[in-house]
Amino acid sequence: MLISLDGFSKDQLIANKAEINLIGKMEDGKIQGSAYMGCNRMSFALEFKKGGKVKISNGVSTMMACQNMELEISFQKKFDTMTKYTVEGHFLTLSDEKGNTMKFVAADWD
Repeated sequence: MLISLDGFSKDQLIANKAEINLIGKMEDGKIQGSAYMGCNRMSFALEFKKGGKVKISNGVSTMMACQNMELEISFQKKFDTMTKYTVEGHFLTLSDEKGNTMKFVAADWD
């Protein structure tokens, strides 16, 4: 579950059921992931690298128009720029070179 994204409260993220799923099939060291921010389904490839680096690629999305697209648009723009990761307990934090972050918690943990 996405619990922290600049510009959005935790309550907004929960209300939109914002999440990523990293349980996808691994190919060539990559994880096939998916995301949902309240409207469209997104998929991507994610590769965790040495030194806390992450590479996100091959992002695609369904293209439905919904009433509130602000979260989804913001997530898509920022998610593609993430280059670093940290894991602390049940929390995954992604960050970019400018210090922007997004934080996730395992769905079975709050």
